[in-house]
Amino acid sequence: MTDKKVEDYAGDMTPEEAWHLLKSDQNSVLIDVRSAAEWAFVGTADLSNIGKEIITIEWKSFPNMAVNANFIDQVKKICPNPETKILSLCRSGQRSIATSQTLTKAGYKECYNVSEGFEGDKNKEGQRGLTGGWKYHGLPWKQS
Repeated sequence: MTDKKVEDYAGDMTPEEAWHLLKSDQNSVLIDVRSAAEWAFVGTADLSNIGKEIITIEWKSFPNMAVNANFIDQVKKICPNPETKILSLCRSGQRSIATSQTLTKAGYKECYNVSEGFEGDKNKEGQRGLTGGWKYHGLPWKQS
């Protein structure tokens, strides 16, 4: 795990580290901050075999990618306890940095970015899902 400044966010976790924390810490949550289009067409992490559900709250909405002005309120509704360990997941680990920073500023104590995201970075051919990410590492996921 990469250390970040306390005022920034708690740090980055690989998808495998995130999965381990979600399994071992009953109160940890995974928030997928991608857009509804991404959830529908690319899939989502599947936490059902550890008795959890993924939380889906858009950080930015497709197609204009405007920031969700209600993001903090939506998270607080689902996770009212600021001690909850929150793991943010996006496509490649960039939007989830912003959400981890935003949630930390809002008073949450442990906000982590899932590095590599759900699909990982593009390979040399410009394709995702082949060099990193939740799916690449064989972690549970599903498609609607």
